[in-house]
Amino acid sequence: MALVSPEVSRLRPYEPGKPIDEVRRELGVDDPVKLASNENAWGVSPRAVAAIAEAARELHLYPDGGCFHLRRDVAAFLDVAPGQLVFGNGSNELIELLVRTFVQPGQNVVTSAVSFVAYKLCTLGAARELREAPLGADMGFDLDGLLARVDQNTRLIFIANPNNPTGTCLGAAALDRFVAAVDERCAADPPILVLDEAYIEYQGLADYPDSLALVARRPRTVALRTFSKAYGLAGARCGYAVTSPELVGLMERVRQPFNVSSLAQAGAQAALADQEHVLRCVGETLAERARVHAALEALGHGVVPSHTNFLLVDFHRDAAALHQALMRRGVICRPMGPYGLATQLRITIGLPAENDKLLAAVAALS
Repeated sequence: MALVSPEVSRLRPYEPGKPIDEVRRELGVDDPVKLASNENAWGVSPRAVAAIAEAARELHLYPDGGCFHLRRDVAAFLDVAPGQLVFGNGSNELIELLVRTFVQPGQNVVTSAVSFVAYKLCTLGAARELREAPLGADMGFDLDGLLARVDQNTRLIFIANPNNPTGTCLGAAALDRFVAAVDERCAADPPILVLDEAYIEYQGLADYPDSLALVARRPRTVALRTFSKAYGLAGARCGYAVTSPELVGLMERVRQPFNVSSLAQAGAQAALADQEHVLRCVGETLAERARVHAALEALGHGVVPSHTNFLLVDFHRDAAALHQALMRRGVICRPMGPYGLATQLRITIGLPAENDKLLAAVAALS
């Protein structure tokens, strides 16, 4: 008898971006810059740092299992009911929670073949069927391809909007047509649509979908958001889902107790209150994104227009070798070979000096 399911045997362990200290040790590089994990280069709000330090005084106590204060503040910020929220140890835990709660044996999950890897990890890790559509011509979601893979056994549809790792974004009209087609096909028992909006603060689409309005009119919809990106709390791990009270009640039956630490709750609450800091970080990121995009294009490289804090860049050569060469020059990026994009790197937008170092290294290697 096999020790694990066929689905688990197909998985590869997740490989995070190389830590700065590891690059220093392995390559002897002074002052490397990490542009691999889509972190907020401008950092977390000082108010959040202070709140975390204060909360550390009570680390001998378990955290608030219901995230009462954070729940109240997020609900007020989004103008939703507190009972529409589920909190998790980052969006990753919520993705896993959705699969564990709603996808039964014999049912399937639909998403894109080039999107956030957690959809695959959580689905196959639970020994459930994963159906993936290829990328569209614009490096975005192929909604017709997704629809073709949806049937009466589809329980979850994951759409990252904006998408990671491509940075592309779906507009409201396209999403509305897709939802209508899905609900017509599965009228008796429609699947749950999950809109993963980890990068929502960075998008600039004129007709960006109102996911919360969609949740209100279509109860089998979930919007995922996080404090890891624009709020700068990647190391704290705190995300949340907005959905109907019915789905919340079912997810809460499966959610592990005390899953969001007291430090994460305190930091997220303070970060949410400091919108001035968030807007400043986003503004700086967008300005640098435009500058880096233009500079890379001027060097002859293909850059996908982005609605996130990163760029997907086609160097028209072996990106794995380029990734190693860039690391030797002190720049850590993310190769996209595991997604089938062998000539492309994903590059996080850093501070101006970090981006200058990137551009100088790319120019030297071009």
